[in-house]
Amino acid sequence: QVQLVESGGGLVQAGGSLRLSCAASGGTFSSYSMAWFRQAPGKEREFVAAISWSGSSTYYADSVKGRFTISRDNAKNTAYLQMNSLKPEDTAVYHCGGGRPRYYRDYGGYDYWGQGTQVTVSS
Repeated sequence: QVQLVESGGGLVQAGGSLRLSCAASGGTFSSYSMAWFRQAPGKEREFVAAISWSGSSTYYADSVKGRFTISRDNAKNTAYLQMNSLKPEDTAVYHCGGGRPRYYRDYGGYDYWGQGTQVTVSS
């Protein structure tokens, strides 16, 4: 059973940066695509970014394109989300997911999820 654990969230001022990590254990990390989704209070979970198993392909929501960068280190079984130029509307719980989705933006296509890490951006 694959387990995912996120870390790196926190409180940051608008314009600041954070780097989220998603550490995987219990499976073959390098065979899974990885993604980040976020959920703000009262809102549905939304797609943020995804990366293919090899790291050769990445995908981003329009709202974060140019500000966020997803990456992975298969040797360390860890995926990352570098978040720059943060805005108050980025405030949410960020979850990482792993699996072999048909569509990267579909959270239902991921088999494994972490518990989430809170990101709060103050204005």
